[in-house]
Amino acid sequence: MSRIGNKPIELPEGVEATIEKHTVTVKGPKGALVMEYKAPIEFKIEDKQIIVARPNDSKINKALHGLYRSLANNLVVGVTEGYSKDLEIKGIGYRAQMKGNDLEMSLGYSHPIIVTAPEGITITVADSTKIKVEGIDKQLVGQIASVIKSKRKVEPYKGKGIRYVGEHVRRKAGKAGKATE
Repeated sequence: MSRIGNKPIELPEGVEATIEKHTVTVKGPKGALVMEYKAPIEFKIEDKQIIVARPNDSKINKALHGLYRSLANNLVVGVTEGYSKDLEIKGIGYRAQMKGNDLEMSLGYSHPIIVTAPEGITITVADSTKIKVEGIDKQLVGQIASVIKSKRKVEPYKGKGIRYVGEHVRRKAGKAGKATE
């Protein structure tokens, strides 16, 4: 029995969901999202709730049941509240700024690093070391935040680089001096 898959998804006020063939469309105050799903899993809308059902208890159907319920829930949360990821830059001379729709970062390379925000994603820079990625699609927000983070990975000796806010970075001890006898 899937605990997650059996929970119905509540549709808040102002959110509309439609199911056609193998797609679920959710429209809300922040926009609209579409998800495609595989055949054995069924979606129904009853009493302002989305219900996910599976035909039998085979291993693959059990796995897909919980997965598609979570993905559908992410659609509902995305169109009502949205998602965001906060990043911070550590290091002397490392900074970021917005130039139109592009995030331009100075990360110790000989050239500036530019990341363009795709449609549906908003990137903001609070001060020169704080970056916020916002949008309604959870997967896309996480992917863009990961792309920004990959431009300068945190190194373990001084802790310089781009990291998520609150992320713990394991530090290593530096080079030890010569042992005297």
